[in-house]
Amino acid sequence: MLKSTVDLLTRTSNFKKISCKRLSTVAQLKSNEKLDGFRTVQEDPLKHNSEHLAQFYTLSTSEKNCLFQHGGLPKSFEIQTKTFNETSFMIREPAIEIINYLKAIDYSKPPVKFVLFGKKGTGKTLSLAHILHYAVRDNFLIVHVPWVGNWMRRPKEFSNSDIKEGFVDINIDAAAWLLHFKVQNAVLLQKPEMRLLEAVQWNSRESTAKDVPLVDLIDHGINRIKFASRCVNILAEQVKGLSKIGVCKTLVAVDGFNAFFYPNIKVYTDKKEKVTPGKVTVTEGFLNLTKFDWHNSAIVVTVDELVIAQEDQISHYPRYLLGKTGFEHLDPFVPVHVTNYTKKELISTLDYYRERRWITSYPGQDDELYSLSAGNPYNLMKLCNGL
Repeated sequence: MLKSTVDLLTRTSNFKKISCKRLSTVAQLKSNEKLDGFRTVQEDPLKHNSEHLAQFYTLSTSEKNCLFQHGGLPKSFEIQTKTFNETSFMIREPAIEIINYLKAIDYSKPPVKFVLFGKKGTGKTLSLAHILHYAVRDNFLIVHVPWVGNWMRRPKEFSNSDIKEGFVDINIDAAAWLLHFKVQNAVLLQKPEMRLLEAVQWNSRESTAKDVPLVDLIDHGINRIKFASRCVNILAEQVKGLSKIGVCKTLVAVDGFNAFFYPNIKVYTDKKEKVTPGKVTVTEGFLNLTKFDWHNSAIVVTVDELVIAQEDQISHYPRYLLGKTGFEHLDPFVPVHVTNYTKKELISTLDYYRERRWITSYPGQDDELYSLSAGNPYNLMKLCNGL
């Protein structure tokens, strides 16, 4: 009797172990099936469409170094990419909308302007990064400013302009941007047609001849720092000229464009007099590039509350952030709203975090984090950060 009871208990125990193991395997399979849905195998932005929404794709290291080696991604996101050992973007509606427009517009007409706007932390910069990836694959010449606020609020240095009374140069920042432009467009700048359309006289002894490679102009600004700000403006005019004659197709992409119109900046003359953004030399070049007086180009900018950097902001809409002058400069434009995550996008993000072993799954996790973050991408990232 005792022996049969022991055998029964043993068989029951083994059955439970086998059952638990099977249940664990089934749960793991279900988990893997769920995780598979957040990635797309289509990593070419030229082929992204609405079917890929809320899915992640990964940039190659070489393309990331080409596009974002000298800026263009939020610092918190950069840290995350190093932790995850890959750079992956979620395919979202705002980027797909603009990419579809870029495929369809008539480039023989004046440039169409797109303004990405939305509340803080919704992903405007990463949407712009996705668009830039598309542009480099589609052989656009890219004129990209990673964050205008750095120039206006945290310039590395400033000095009075030698050629314009009352203007201020930010030459170190200008030289850094020229290097950024050179790296992003390294392939296109090798084309023999990319040449200077007219000679440039720097001073009584130095000049750059007409028809020299455009990269020579860029190198002059990088190597001769005192000419860097002026070089940015000349380069802007040359890019417009080359686009007009069909040598290149240009995408102008500026993050934090409203900084060009916000008066509270930290740039001063040698007499410690604060200047407005319009008196910072490089501003002229980028306002020139965002006019309607050229073609074979498109313009994508973001407007952001963080540029203003004050607590009493009342709106995240372009009219408020740009002010009257900035709004009239861009008008007419296509506004593209970058919203908080949808439930599907949030779950996709959490699945990505789980796959990277960044968070541990528990029952009700998705709903709890959606509630705590209110669907805001930046808030969600902060909630999932390590202690």
